[in-house]
Amino acid sequence: MSGASTTIAARLDRLPKSRYVRNLVIRLSLGGCSEFYDLFFTGYIALGLFKGHIFTPTTKALFGMTGFASFVAALFAGLFLGTILFSHLSDRFGRKSIFTFSLLWYSVCTLIMAFQTTAMSIDIWRFIASIGIGVELVNIDTFISELVPQQDRGRAFAFNQFIMFLTVPVVALIATLLVPTTILGYDGWRWVVGIGALGAVFIWAIRINLPESPRWLAQRGRHAEADAIMQMMEERVKAETGRDLPEPRLVTDEAEVIKGSWMEIWQGPYLRRTIMMIAYNLLQTIGYYGFATWVPTLLLHEGITVTKSLEYTFIIAIANPIGPLLGMAFADRFERKWQIAWSAIAIAVFGILFSHQSQALGIIVLGILVTLANNWMSFSFHAYQAELYPTRIRAQAVGFVYSWSRFSSIFTGFIIAALLASYGVSGVFVFIAAAMILVFVIIGFWGPKTSGQRLEAIAR
Repeated sequence: MSGASTTIAARLDRLPKSRYVRNLVIRLSLGGCSEFYDLFFTGYIALGLFKGHIFTPTTKALFGMTGFASFVAALFAGLFLGTILFSHLSDRFGRKSIFTFSLLWYSVCTLIMAFQTTAMSIDIWRFIASIGIGVELVNIDTFISELVPQQDRGRAFAFNQFIMFLTVPVVALIATLLVPTTILGYDGWRWVVGIGALGAVFIWAIRINLPESPRWLAQRGRHAEADAIMQMMEERVKAETGRDLPEPRLVTDEAEVIKGSWMEIWQGPYLRRTIMMIAYNLLQTIGYYGFATWVPTLLLHEGITVTKSLEYTFIIAIANPIGPLLGMAFADRFERKWQIAWSAIAIAVFGILFSHQSQALGIIVLGILVTLANNWMSFSFHAYQAELYPTRIRAQAVGFVYSWSRFSSIFTGFIIAALLASYGVSGVFVFIAAAMILVFVIIGFWGPKTSGQRLEAIAR
């Protein structure tokens, strides 16, 4: 059915589960793999940067540029700028175009960073490369939320994160093998960075035959293109399932062509959501990146050798794709806001317990539990924040609220470095736990329900 009275969004949301839509999610997720590789090699190459006397684990002053915290800050400063200033490009030029451009931006700039020799030059190119990553991650979230039917959004984001998190044990293994070595006169950490940059070039090829978001095309008034893509998707799904598609269901007063404005996020129902998500994102990254980025350094601070620290980190990293894989079983069965809230409590509890471990078994088991809780929160909130805004402003709205997680991370690294120097690992995890308790309160008490609803209904 493709009548004039039926919107593209209604036609898309009535699609049943299919391999075709799942394959679209896989291709978008592969594009995100290069970004995840980059985000997570931050912690794994830290020991190589220390070994090469480029950075130090702690800083002489709070914002010292030779400390590892400045490297972390450069990453998140670039992510912040990319998400807050350039996410709107996806709403203007389309999801597919920005998907392609961001991958190339990241690849070129990261490869240049791999050949830098001073802390300042590494930080500069880390910052520039991270702008592309910031745009890409928001764009992928937006893209997936608009392509996947309403009943499968949570599962699709869990599957998306499963694929992207497969990168984490890969980069952990590569770092474990290469960071302690020197190959052809180049330190191992440079090879880890270069592999990620070159990998993005190959992933760039998956854009071929990737359709533009029909929801976005319809919002831009490009009805013929949207209808052509929608008809192709409907035919593919019908051929695969062997059944007629159910009738589309419209949301009351649903319209396709509405010009969006950034100011909308400060009006009507979006005002409360925007404030809530800014507060959430300022805090959530403390738990997520506070652990993932710093765990090798935290272990080193506890007297564990470089080799053992990398080995423990690699074992913990293997758990990363397991969390989203398990999440696929329940992502759409329980209300999304409560999944975010309770995963934050789990991070707080397991993190405090982790900080008191000194034996290998305890470190690994609690490290895995923190990782699984982080994964749970990650795939839940990536789906959640993309559901809260309408298609016409989704990328710029998500980019704006998500950018505050990047902003807080610029300073979180310096705070963790200072806490580590003054109060040890326990002090770091008390800081993380406090942030996670606030996350529970913010999302649990003020977050709207979204699971199983059409995007157009949630956005009203």
